[in-house]
Amino acid sequence: MKKTMIIGATPNPERYAHKAATRLVYTGHKIVNIGIKKGEAAGVPIEKPGEIYDDIHTITLYIGKKIQKEYYDYILQTKPKRLIFNPGAENEELFKLAERNGIEATNSCTLVLLASNQF
Repeated sequence: MKKTMIIGATPNPERYAHKAATRLVYTGHKIVNIGIKKGEAAGVPIEKPGEIYDDIHTITLYIGKKIQKEYYDYILQTKPKRLIFNPGAENEELFKLAERNGIEATNSCTLVLLASNQF
């Protein structure tokens, strides 16, 4: 199973980031929720960015391009193997930066990847 960090995590069950958290946990993945809202998603507390995790396989983005800039260093320091840009989070600059740093970058949908056993 791939430990996954959700950037843009939210306690709102109507949001796709929350649905992804729930589906990831349901399918046996460990998650780290990073966001600005207080609460939890899929039983895991939402943290503000700060602690650098060294065991993250995938970071899945649910924040827009404008907000992502403040997360660039955090993402690169975390050193995930893969970075997923979910619909609405596409960002060519960060995509190229990730690839230059040895991170597989993809414009995909975490929920679709999970549903089709491609995660």
